[in-house]
Amino acid sequence: MEILLSPPVALLVYIPLVLIITRIGVGLAGPEKPSPMKSSLYGSGEEAPTSFAAPGYRPFFVIALFFAILHLGILVLSSGGLTLITGAYLGGLILALLALILG
Repeated sequence: MEILLSPPVALLVYIPLVLIITRIGVGLAGPEKPSPMKSSLYGSGEEAPTSFAAPGYRPFFVIALFFAILHLGILVLSSGGLTLITGAYLGGLILALLALILG
């Protein structure tokens, strides 16, 4: 009985089982009737946009870098005490975030 629990045997048992379930599902679904409505884009009941809101990955990377600097900076600040060095580090962190936002 333990041989059925080994991954290779389980894989060989599940592949035919999945194929049988898929064939049953295709039979229950009925024939396909293509139409222009089915092949059109769906956007929550609204007409699909024809242009990208923000083309490329640059806006994403700016936001990701902002949060990475913010979270890692706060993590470093929280691990130290309240000293002059952490104050200077906080000032540098604020300048880096401002440069990232404005530039």
